[in-house]
Amino acid sequence: MSAMNLVVVGAAGRMGRTLIRTIAETPGAHLSAAIERAGSPDLGKDAGELAGIGANGILIGDDPLPAFAKADGVLDFTTPSSSVEFSGYAAQARIVHVIGTTGCSAEDDARIAAAARHATIVKSGNMSLGVNLLAALVEQAARALPAEDFDIEILEMHHRHKVDAPSGTALLLGQAAAGGREIDLDANSVRVRDGHTGARETGAIGFATLRGGSVVGEHSVILAGAGERITLAHQADERAIFARGAVKAALWANGRKPGLYSMRDVLGLG
Repeated sequence: MSAMNLVVVGAAGRMGRTLIRTIAETPGAHLSAAIERAGSPDLGKDAGELAGIGANGILIGDDPLPAFAKADGVLDFTTPSSSVEFSGYAAQARIVHVIGTTGCSAEDDARIAAAARHATIVKSGNMSLGVNLLAALVEQAARALPAEDFDIEILEMHHRHKVDAPSGTALLLGQAAAGGREIDLDANSVRVRDGHTGARETGAIGFATLRGGSVVGEHSVILAGAGERITLAHQADERAIFARGAVKAALWANGRKPGLYSMRDVLGLG
């Protein structure tokens, strides 16, 4: 079987460069194009040199349409508006679109879901294999431990440059907890506490957000009962774990029918 031709969008960013390195290391995957925004100072540069793996002859461009037309899939850790746009292009080309972008609105998600009628889309708040296993464990624990006896709090910390909060991973874990308890997360989550808040409501899922330094990502889900506490946690030490998960997702999705999938589908945990 020939290698899967993959396009990296946002190729000059930290995740883009990590994806380029990961594709080069992964059997069955091949970088076919690298795309950046119009006006980027990195346009025309060799993608391999920029990623630190040596020249590969793939020059960074700013036109995704011809790149998508010749590809089998696209890897995308950009911005919500860009991911929505790329999902439309992936639908036109009828290729795989792996989305690791966080901070999408309900409208963004609806447009991506519409594109999944023609594209095979894998979207997740976190592409790490470990985090998605953690989400499955959180759902199981939330289902087993009754809300009247155990409170759920989600704590996350990321580097100082992260722009969305709570993180996509924290929301992924919150959705897992809500799924375990068969409740709606939006209606039962507490995102901010300040001042005289009163007693904690039974069944609420709380979020706490920390930002600072160069932390790649740390997440803990705390189930606190009377006299005991369970903590399920994951620590990311490098961005390569997200890139490896994204490439694995693309290879898994290649040849599957159009639809909107998650990393739990990729791992067989859906």
